[in-house]
Amino acid sequence: MTTATYGYRPDYAVAPGSVLAERLAAHGLSQAELARRCGRSPKLISDIIAGKASLEPETALQLERVLAVGAHIWLGMESDYRLHRTRLADDERIQDSVAWVRRFPVKEMGKRRLIAVTTGKGSVSELLSFFGVASVSAWKDRYGKVAVAYRHSPSFESNRDAFAVWHRTVEVRAAKQECAEYDKKAFYESLMGIRQLTRTWSPGALPKSQALCNSAGVALAVVKPFSGMRLSGAAWWPSARNPVIALTARHKTDDQLWFSMFHEAAHILLHGKRRVFIDEPRGSDDAMEDEANRWAANFLIPQPMWRQFVGQEDLGCDAVRRFADDQGIPPGIVVGRLQHEKRVPWNSNLNSLKTKLRWSDERGRS
Repeated sequence: MTTATYGYRPDYAVAPGSVLAERLAAHGLSQAELARRCGRSPKLISDIIAGKASLEPETALQLERVLAVGAHIWLGMESDYRLHRTRLADDERIQDSVAWVRRFPVKEMGKRRLIAVTTGKGSVSELLSFFGVASVSAWKDRYGKVAVAYRHSPSFESNRDAFAVWHRTVEVRAAKQECAEYDKKAFYESLMGIRQLTRTWSPGALPKSQALCNSAGVALAVVKPFSGMRLSGAAWWPSARNPVIALTARHKTDDQLWFSMFHEAAHILLHGKRRVFIDEPRGSDDAMEDEANRWAANFLIPQPMWRQFVGQEDLGCDAVRRFADDQGIPPGIVVGRLQHEKRVPWNSNLNSLKTKLRWSDERGRS
């Protein structure tokens, strides 16, 4: 996604008054004579030439008849000139906002083609267009409130401005998804289908998961985190019709990605529409976060099956593979739960059973 879709835009505009003066000279007419032929006051013609008065449609038609230059040409020059003057004034106004831009990960945004200009006053306009607002004050009113909502969580540790960029990127991607109206039963059924997709990781797993979510009325977006972000996922209801689940795949392993997916899904299924939910590493004492964790864990591995498995002595690679096969999930999810419950260390050789993920722009790197 990029906001730089406007094509070539010159940094100048021809004033219609200067063209009018040239045409008068070419026709050998004085301003007073033009005024008489048009039936207008000499002062109006003088003010148009001086750029003090706008060239209105009625005047453009009169000039078309007297000077044989189409009215649409005069009005086009007038429109371009006035827009150019307004843009210059706006550039002067936003010059004071250049410092505001420095708060954001603009270099990363440039690399991801979210914005085209990353320095100077042009970056202010680019950033405002990216957020879909007309001014910094409008940004504070819109996205400042978003940050406040997330700040309610005691676990929120991410850089708030980097988070705002990530949140907006999710918004744009979610808005492009064609979702049915949310249906709780259909969403649960779609999650059963996604659980099956976890079994064999492939490039199509996430698009298929998104399609299943969309069919049940939920937008799903996986967006690479920006520097300074620590969250793994988030869920919120931008409207009463369609909730959004957003994931970062920050840890780049299949177990973390899928658990975050089902954790956020639990918030959609179990909790209210007025709250926003985040998944950050420090965790939270919030009862709803604990409930979402339990729901996701039991959805992936039913508690009776889990108790039976961890009750045995053998928790090695072969045992984990067999248990994962029986449950119809990848072994990495089993390893992640064992580590979370401190039954095996985080640096266990079982980590070899996890599928490592990487972003498309990281391919070929070591």
